[in-house]
This record gives sequence, C-alpha cells and structure tokens, in this order.
Amino acid sequence: MSRIGKSPIPVPGGVDVNVSGRTITVKGPKGSLERELPGAITVRQEGEELLVERPDDERQTRAMHGLVRSLV
Repeated sequence: MSRIGKSPIPVPGGVDVNVSGRTITVKGPKGSLERELPGAITVRQEGEELLVERPDDERQTRAMHGLVRSLV
C-alpha cells in the first residue's frame, strides 16, 4: 500500500463528511469541498476517520490512491 494512502484521515470536530456514491463532500467552518472519486478508489468513514482504499496494486491505481487521500 502507498505510504500516503494507507494512513487514515482524521475528521476534526465541526466538520461534516458525506460520502455518496462516487462523490465525497466535506463541509466545515471555512467552506465546503466536493470531489468526484476517480476509477476504483473508494472512501469510507469509520467513526472520526476516513479510509481511502484501492482494489489492486496497478501503477495508475496506486498513484490515484495517494492523490485522492492528499486532496481530501
């Protein structure tokens, strides 16, 4: 797994995260962010953390895994 992609993303207090299909929306005190998830990358929420996952170890998938985690 990618070093960046494998670490969970902590969700701070006052921030609302909504994962709906291929879209993730993050709303907080400074505004909101909405992103479409590329390819086979999935994001799921477990408690106060977001986990970015990929199905395989292909080069393109690994690159998108780290990128999506960084952008969110």
